[in-house]
Formats: sequence, C-alpha cells, structure tokens
Amino acid sequence: MILEQLPALIVVTPLILSLVVNVVGLWDKRLCFPIVAVTLFACLIWAIGILWRVIDHGTIHYCFGNWQPPWGIEYVIDHLNALVLVSVAVVSLLVAIYAKRAVDQEIPESKLPQFYTLFLLQVTGLFGITATGDMFNLYVLLEIASFSAYAIIAMGERGADFAAFRYLIFGTIGACAYLLGVGYLYILTGSLNMADLTQLLPKLFYSKALLVGFSFFLVGVGIKMGIFPLHTWLPDAYTLAPSTVSALLAPLYTKVGAYVIIRIIFTVFDPSFSIKLYPVMDILGWIAAIGIMFACIMALAQSDLKRMLCYVIVAEMGYILIGIASANRLGLTGAILHIVNDMFMMACLFTVAGAIFYQTGTRNIYQFRYLHRTMPVTLAVFVVGALSVVGVPPMCGFFSKWYLILGTIQAEKWVLLAVLLISSLIYAILFFRVIENAYLEPREAHASAHDSGHPAVTLDKVPWSMLVPMLLIAAGIILLGIFSGKIIMHIIQFAVPESL
Repeated sequence: MILEQLPALIVVTPLILSLVVNVVGLWDKRLCFPIVAVTLFACLIWAIGILWRVIDHGTIHYCFGNWQPPWGIEYVIDHLNALVLVSVAVVSLLVAIYAKRAVDQEIPESKLPQFYTLFLLQVTGLFGITATGDMFNLYVLLEIASFSAYAIIAMGERGADFAAFRYLIFGTIGACAYLLGVGYLYILTGSLNMADLTQLLPKLFYSKALLVGFSFFLVGVGIKMGIFPLHTWLPDAYTLAPSTVSALLAPLYTKVGAYVIIRIIFTVFDPSFSIKLYPVMDILGWIAAIGIMFACIMALAQSDLKRMLCYVIVAEMGYILIGIASANRLGLTGAILHIVNDMFMMACLFTVAGAIFYQTGTRNIYQFRYLHRTMPVTLAVFVVGALSVVGVPPMCGFFSKWYLILGTIQAEKWVLLAVLLISSLIYAILFFRVIENAYLEPREAHASAHDSGHPAVTLDKVPWSMLVPMLLIAAGIILLGIFSGKIIMHIIQFAVPESL
C-alpha cells in the first residue's frame, strides 16, 4: 500500500509538515530543524522508491481521489521525472542540513519557523511540478513554489525585499503567460491531462491558436527558469537572498523549470511540432547561444562571488537549451544529464559561497587572499565544483557537456558547438580568477607564513553541519561523473522520445 501511495506521499508529506513546523516553531524553535530534516529524509526515501519502481515496472500512474483522467488530477512518473525527483530530494536534504547553522547568521531567530515553513513549501512545489501529469495542476504547484520563493528571498540582506518584489512582478508575468497557454489548450481540446493532450494535439498542429498557446508556455516557463533575455530578475534575487535560500533555489528551481520545458516540447506537444512544422529549435538555439556569451561576459565583470555564480546559472540554462535545440537523441540526453549535474554543481558552488561569507563576512573575490590557509576544505570543495562546471573529467560536468557537443555535431549546428567550446574556456578563466586570489600568495609569503604575519594553515572554522553537506555534494559530483554511463543506460535513454 505504501509503495502505491509514493507519488502522493512525496508531495503531501512536505506540504503537511510545512504547516506543522510553523505551529511547533511558535512553541519551541529548536524543533524546526529536526522536523524539516526528517521530512526531507522521508521524501528522499519516497523518491528512491519511485525511481526503483519506474526502473522495474515502467511508468507510474496515480489518480487522486480515484477520479480517472482526464477528469481527475493524475500524477504520471516516468524515467525522466523520477530521476529529477531523486535529484531534488538529495540536494534539498543536504541544503537543509547545511542550513542548520547558516541561518543563524542571516535569519532572525524569530523568523525561523516561517523560514522552515517556506523552505518545505518550496520543496513541495518542486516535487509537485515534477510529478504532475496535469497542465493546470502544474500551474498551481508552480505558483506554490514561486510565492514561497518570493517570501524566502525577501528575508535576505539589505535590498532583498526590493529584489523579491521585482521577482514577484516578473514571476506574475510568467505565471499569466503560462496560464494563458493553459487556456488556449483547454479551449482547443477540452482537456488539460498531459497524456490526453498528447493524443489530441497532433490534429491541431496547424492551428494558429495552438501556436500562440505554445508561445505563451515558452515565455512563461522561460521567465521562471531564467532564460536569457528573461533572466533580469535572477541576479539580484539570488545574490541578495540568504545563503541557504540561494543554495536551494539556484540549483533546483531553474532546473525544474528546464524539466518543464522538456516535458512540454517533447511530451505534451509531439517533437515534430517544434522540429518540423515551426522553427522553434532554431530560435531556442540562437537564444541559448547569445545568452551564454552574454552571461559569461557579465560573470567576468563581477567581483561578488555569489553574483558571478548567478550569471553562470543563466549560461548553464543556455547549455540545456542547446541540448534541446539540437533536436536529436545525443543532444537531449546531454540536456537531461546536465539538469541533474547542474543541480549538484550549483549546490556545491553556492554552499561554498555561503560558507565563505559565514566565516569571513565577505564575498568579494579580491579579498580571498590566504583563504586556502583558513578554509582549505571549503576551497577544495569549490575546486571540485569549478572543475565540473568547466568540464574537466571525471567530474560530472564533462560528461553532459560531451553529449551536448556530440548533439550539436550530429545536428550540424556549428555555431552552437563553437559557443559551447568558447564558453568553457571563459569558464576556465572565470574560476581560475577565484582560485588565483584564494590560493596564490606573493613570493615573500612563501618564506615563512608565521614570520611574515600571514595566517597559518588551520581547519575551517565553518561548522561541521555546513562542511559535511558540502563534502557530500562534491562527492556526488564525482560519483555522477563516474556513473554517468549507467545513469544514461538505465534511466535517461528511456526518457528520450523514440522519435528522435
């Protein structure tokens, strides 16, 4: 019975406990973290169980209230979203553990119950977006995740409230665009169930109204995932948000948005709609290429580590779009793998940025000198994440980039291939600048760190509750790289449409 209820449990569990943690927190704030940790650990167990069932028995269909689709809400979990569910569960649990001490510095104690409530609501929305098989239910869950993100970002440093308000404006525009797309689909088909739409829409592919609805979907979800040029809300929002919030939203929210784009293009709408009938893939490819180069240049101009990483996110979303725009099995395999890999890479880098700020009180790259002496473990984790983003084996980033490159070659999209290669070189410059300021010392410092007054090498003063999650995320980056072949063989190859 429990196995049959897993698709509902993974969404309902954090939703119910988000209310519980708020009430309990008013009585004893020390109980907030244990409740959140246990909740997310349970969700990880549910997610692993779901993935296991999908691998063994195929796609899972779960109907709420025993109402059969298309009349009722259905959760449909296949290889694609089962993989995303596990990734979200792992990263959110590790970030929650990381948050135990990180929030002490940035969140007033009186707001801890509200913080953890919003944290769980955010995870609820992400799980629901990933699991649902209904277009309108996806909109509802998208807004649960969005509204919790607006509120939790506003808890950050000075200016965060304005950044959250700006994000609210853009998010509302995106939500309205998505909802308009839903309206067009319902008017044309009378259904909002994804499986039902897959059967009904091919007969309407030449309808201009359907094309308009599809365009609204792309714009709406594009704003949510921070695609260039719809990304302008992202750098301020994620930079000024509390470190834990950035470490949660930056890896997960944008990548779940990328999953939604893939689901709409390749499942709800048959791939032929975007590949053969309309030049959707060409448009997405050019947007991705321009966006990657723009984001890389903007990242080079930043001195704030966290803001630099925000532009890296925009570029990474372009990488996923390039995989989609390749419109072949290799490219889409790389896009799906990159969604998972980038969750861990961005979680790694943003937790490091938070740890550095926790110990030093600064995120200015040019003030990182001698940091390798006072934070050797944290910087080692940063190097792992940085090498993965650049694309150095055996880190996971190399393997997804390799498939993206192969996809562009097969599609003969040489401009996209050039953008992938050039941006990787810019990444190397970008992250070496940080490593140079943190590791390299002036010549006189090599003689005697003690005599010259330079800090001696010591273990990080960052709490172990922050260090351990960072180390586990870094280990995940390496393991994802080592086992990427098995992940593709047993999961991702079944997530790519057979028609590609």
